[in-house]
Amino acid sequence: MKLIPRLFTGLLLGAGLAAATLPALAQSGDIQPDITIRQEEERTIREYRVNGVLYAIEIQPAAGPAYYLVDHDGDGDFTRHESERIAVPEWVIKRF
Repeated sequence: MKLIPRLFTGLLLGAGLAAATLPALAQSGDIQPDITIRQEEERTIREYRVNGVLYAIEIQPAAGPAYYLVDHDGDGDFTRHESERIAVPEWVIKRF
């Protein structure tokens, strides 16, 4: 019974954190990413998309700092970044 309130609280917290990180990931003009949040047992995952194209994934482990996986050139190859801020990659901006 306690799992549902805890999951709901986690989702609300994740949504609030996603809203707080939105400016960090959308620094390029009018581009506003769609953010999908998934809560897993030991981490929260946020997927950042523009017009359905996935360009970044933020992973927040239950313990430790968050990190990002970013597709810098649109080839589907994601590289890990430990920084607190990342910009929308240029290929996403030029595509739309």
